[in-house]
Amino acid sequence: MKFNTLGNTGLFVSELCLGTMTFGGKGVWANMGNVQQEDAQALIARAIEHGINFIDTADIYSAGASEEIVGRSLKNLGIRREDVVIATKACGPTGSGPNDAGNSRGHILDSVKASLRRLQLDHIDLYQLHNIDTVTPIEESLVALDTLVRQGLVRYVGVSNWSAWQMARALGYSERLNLSKIATTQNYYTLAGRELEREIVPLIKADKLGLLVWSPLAGGLLSGKFSRHKQGEAGSRRATFDFPPVAMDRAYNVIDAMEKLAMEKGVSVARIALSWLLHQQHVTSVIVGAKRIEQLDDNVGATQVVLSTEELAVLDAASAISSEYPTWMQRIREVPPKLPQVQPQLAAE
Repeated sequence: MKFNTLGNTGLFVSELCLGTMTFGGKGVWANMGNVQQEDAQALIARAIEHGINFIDTADIYSAGASEEIVGRSLKNLGIRREDVVIATKACGPTGSGPNDAGNSRGHILDSVKASLRRLQLDHIDLYQLHNIDTVTPIEESLVALDTLVRQGLVRYVGVSNWSAWQMARALGYSERLNLSKIATTQNYYTLAGRELEREIVPLIKADKLGLLVWSPLAGGLLSGKFSRHKQGEAGSRRATFDFPPVAMDRAYNVIDAMEKLAMEKGVSVARIALSWLLHQQHVTSVIVGAKRIEQLDDNVGATQVVLSTEELAVLDAASAISSEYPTWMQRIREVPPKLPQVQPQLAAE
């Protein structure tokens, strides 16, 4: 297992992160999985055995049950606190009240205490704002996060599902107000959805943010269970919960290319999808959310899959996204651009 620094920090995290959205099985989260305490604990134990030191959860996953299961598992397994990096998130609704959601100072300070209680921890390594809040000023949220860092309740802070311009504003505010800067961004990124590369990846590279990838298999679409002629097994996640949204024509082209590579290498299609992400230098850690030990073992096998330059080029071509303005304009290398020659028209005598 390879370890990368968490953005521009000195903290090392494994290149694969164990996602826990499958833990708990309450409400809408039952579509993701219904892994209960005993099986979840076995998954965490196997992840640690594989060298994974990074676990990601959120306060809204199964109404807090995911955090509770993670906390009990760490305690029952006797895992040393220093040997694991725990990430969780806040923003989504945790109650029915008007202040039970969002990125306000009040909700952030209330949420972190509730998460610490459920996780049975005295601090959270990475605390992330799960989504943007269009009501709360960004600087209010940043001051609240900085307060948590200064109090020792949180070590590092990050965001998830923010636009590039929102992160750029946050970084500017943090520098101007001398606040703890966001170290990471957690985003959807996969061979079936590379839109992140238009604006967010350039920001990540420029400001040395860590990129944590969620849904690397596009909700199971790239797991090998789906293709042009195969629509998944009964009960599979993508068949019951069509998320995240995907442009299927391009996705099928990607799956075709992946299946060919997987057959040549004698590995699963899922390993090819994960390996492609692990080959992207701007990716810090890929979050895998397994429901079974065998699934986790197969996902971890992606760390051993080596893709050649030519193989990466095949996958890149199959999954390529179109350039949007102003990107295509900025890629013009000739300044001024070379214009077509036009023959002057002679005035009629």
